[in-house]
Amino acid sequence: MNDSPRLIHVPCLRPGAMYRMACWEWGDPANDRVLICVHGLTRQGRDFSTLARAMSNEYRVVCPDVLGRGHSDWLHDPTGYNVPFYVSDMVNLLARLNAREVDWVGTSMGGLIGLSLGALANAPLRRMVLNDVGPTIEGEGLQRIADYVGVPRHWANEQEAAAFLHDISESFGPHTDEQWMEICRPQLRPDGEGVTLHYDLRIADVFKQLTPAVAQAGSAALWQAYDALRCQVLLLRGAQSDLLSRETAQAMTQRGPRARVVEFEGVGHAPMLVQPDQVQAVREFLLSP
Repeated sequence: MNDSPRLIHVPCLRPGAMYRMACWEWGDPANDRVLICVHGLTRQGRDFSTLARAMSNEYRVVCPDVLGRGHSDWLHDPTGYNVPFYVSDMVNLLARLNAREVDWVGTSMGGLIGLSLGALANAPLRRMVLNDVGPTIEGEGLQRIADYVGVPRHWANEQEAAAFLHDISESFGPHTDEQWMEICRPQLRPDGEGVTLHYDLRIADVFKQLTPAVAQAGSAALWQAYDALRCQVLLLRGAQSDLLSRETAQAMTQRGPRARVVEFEGVGHAPMLVQPDQVQAVREFLLSP
């Protein structure tokens, strides 16, 4: 099992410019069995370090920093921070990997990207894990995220930053101090006198335009995409999630690919796929015959 990832870059197109998307890669780069893991709105690919290490004997695991996050380029025009463009970026990643068939793990926004990609004709997705996200997104969860996304932050050191992030991320569930620092450290970058968040604050511009009417229209399109999926789906849900309701999760078991649901007690939005039971649920689904 390889603990240290390699860093590769994938070109992505926006009107008038090209950008580089950073991707963290574990496992044998010649392995035809590919697992792509995509993070949530303000996060980055190293969120999946624990899961990637656990899967790297069986898969070539690739975890992108979606544009505007982590080690990827920031856009000149923030209107390019939206799911349709991200889907296009992932198509570029698939081409770079030369993968005929892939499995997908998507947390929150990463799940919506996977959902939209998987609904395309001839999409090469075999199995998909949707981590605490579905076609209907609860307004309470959206408001909670809107309250902190895009707000400038500065801390004197990593420990101070980790304590603040813990306070606003209690819904991630319990973690040891060591686990929490591994989750937090890639979220931070030096800013001369301390550390700040490692994402473009302007990703909030598009997100905060998500009115209830826009969300309702988007939900209809996402249900259509969900019903069009041809891959097997595992739906993970934090039992206290404010973004994915139990009613939506239940509906996802009854239509489209008829997802199998696993819930985690003591967790809200979203399970970080660090704890052994969370990792094991993903492993069993992806590796089962």
